[in-house]
Amino acid sequence: MSIRCLDAICVASGTMGADWFEKTHIAHSIKTGTDAADLVAVLVFCLFPKKSKLLAFPKIRRAKAQFRYLITPVVAGCVAHFCLSTILMPDSAVSLKMAAAWMVAVCVALSVERAIVTFFLHQPGVVSKLRRRVAIVGTGAVATDLVNRLSLDAGQAYSLFGNFADNTRHDSGRKLDGTLDDLIHRSRRESLHAIILAFPEAGDAEAKVRNVALALKPVLSDIYVTPNLVSGFDRVLPCEFLGENAVFVIQRRPLSDIQLVEKAIVDFSLAFCVSIFLLPFLIGVALAIKLDSKGPVFFRQPRTGKNGREFMVYKFRSMHTDMSDLMAARQTSRDDPRVTRIGKWLRRLSIDEVPQLLNVLRGEMSLVGPRPHAPHTRAGGLLLDDALAEYVLRYHVKPGITGWAQINGARGELVTIDDLKKRVAYDLDYIRRWSLVFDFRIMILTIVREVFSRHAF
Repeated sequence: MSIRCLDAICVASGTMGADWFEKTHIAHSIKTGTDAADLVAVLVFCLFPKKSKLLAFPKIRRAKAQFRYLITPVVAGCVAHFCLSTILMPDSAVSLKMAAAWMVAVCVALSVERAIVTFFLHQPGVVSKLRRRVAIVGTGAVATDLVNRLSLDAGQAYSLFGNFADNTRHDSGRKLDGTLDDLIHRSRRESLHAIILAFPEAGDAEAKVRNVALALKPVLSDIYVTPNLVSGFDRVLPCEFLGENAVFVIQRRPLSDIQLVEKAIVDFSLAFCVSIFLLPFLIGVALAIKLDSKGPVFFRQPRTGKNGREFMVYKFRSMHTDMSDLMAARQTSRDDPRVTRIGKWLRRLSIDEVPQLLNVLRGEMSLVGPRPHAPHTRAGGLLLDDALAEYVLRYHVKPGITGWAQINGARGELVTIDDLKKRVAYDLDYIRRWSLVFDFRIMILTIVREVFSRHAF
């Protein structure tokens, strides 16, 4: 997406340069036709179907691949320019010169852009950011062959995260990097983009794939399976290529890299602006808390965030310091005696959540997303991860200050498993439907519905 935007900007810049040249050296006496032809040429270039695979890293660094990507839309834009200018102007020779000028200017602009992009894509720091880290789960010849091919053939596009056994016992003659539990724990500390399930063919392959995929649901990663395991149970899975290796998709990350960048930019920008705007009010709230009861202004509590990583969430303190429950072993209930006089109103108006803007600025939370829970929170007497298998899917996105569940009334104390199911259903619906427009809608509805919510206490 970024490269396509740069291409559009360069074509527009080249077109402006060509327009100036056309009007001063070619068609200086012609008043109509040039602007319309230029505009149509730009639109044809931008809308012309292109081979997006040629933009994949590291192909984008190859001049031949980029020539193949750009030449057809540039020629199509040039032809459109010539045809329209011929219709609007009587002199076909002038039309041909104008189309040629447009093509030369656009080619120069695109060549400069690609040269700069290629320079940056050869820098080690950039390469390390673009390289996809791939883990292989499985033992035997299939997994070994895949590990070797990824290591030797993929070049700088991929790096091996490790080869892991699907259980604690394995018969592989080579040293592995651990078990599934080791993979899950490492993925929470290190970046992981893809996991490939590569087991030997066996009668229980279908069940093994499903069981391992279920165990890996908490991991924020694309999950693929090798073709030898697909034919037996599902031929309709989408197919992709990792390097030269064909694999079938069984799980995708909910948001693409571009969508993650878009969401992060909006989160940081809005959180920064709102923090500055509310600063005088927040200072007043802090003074009220200090005057009402002894203790710190802020309450910090561990919460589980994206990919299962723990972080410390910031809130205005709404309870008496000596009664605060750091690990949330007991959830807050209506008319809870631990809540202070000021805290009652802070919680009712959701003002106690405002300091989480700091978590957003630190990149630990988003403005909108599933609400984070403390590690020891329970529903129906069970820890949340144990109470509902789908709960771990919430870890695939950053937790939010507000969310789709909150504005639909699914907030407050989790008493039963049904309470948890309702909240998780809204959270997963949000993840499936995510868009920036949806985020803005939720933020607006939060202000309208939740400031005086009957569910907050």
